[in-house]
Amino acid sequence: MSEAPSDPNVLLLGIGNVLWADEGFGVRVVEALAGRYRFGPNVRLLDGGTQGIYLVDHIRWAEVLVVFDAIDYGLPPGTLKLVEDDEVPRFMGAKKMSLHQTGFQEVLALADLLGDYPRHLLLIGVQPVELDDFGGSLRPEIKARIEPAIAAALDYLGRFGVHWDRVEDTPDMHQDMPHPSLHLDRYEADRPSPEVACRIGDPRVLARRAVG
Repeated sequence: MSEAPSDPNVLLLGIGNVLWADEGFGVRVVEALAGRYRFGPNVRLLDGGTQGIYLVDHIRWAEVLVVFDAIDYGLPPGTLKLVEDDEVPRFMGAKKMSLHQTGFQEVLALADLLGDYPRHLLLIGVQPVELDDFGGSLRPEIKARIEPAIAAALDYLGRFGVHWDRVEDTPDMHQDMPHPSLHLDRYEADRPSPEVACRIGDPRVLARRAVG
């Protein structure tokens, strides 16, 4: 492992799709971080969503990269697993659950090709409980892993002398976070129930399959 840079550029990146239940774990972690902590100008928090290759310039900027994501490790649902440095691309390519994972492997490869690969890389991943729930939210087991994921990230950042302040008055979210209508509390309060809105596919198609 290379020597830790002093006052490094740090990117805290959440990837995934908040509309597909536990797929939104990574985004929800950085959302919580942005709402509760303030960092120095060398630390960026970013909802990477499913942007894939469009994240490459952010990755190239970072000397220390922390990625939060839902990962199929083949472990019991709700398990939080940390992976560092050279092992990260392999786990980002574990059994594919959505388009963003393959895209992120490509982002890392392109950053490496361009000579700007992060010097230090940490993946904080959780084994999901449920993905096939369009319009659903994090399952309780996964939501409960947000705080441990934050704690793990802060512990890791402490290695590099990164400082932060805890914010108690819940200020406005960072500009690179989800739109206010998608913030976790509002999203869960406003979404229709599964009885009102089918979340596993077009109910007309499902009806035809049931008849067939």
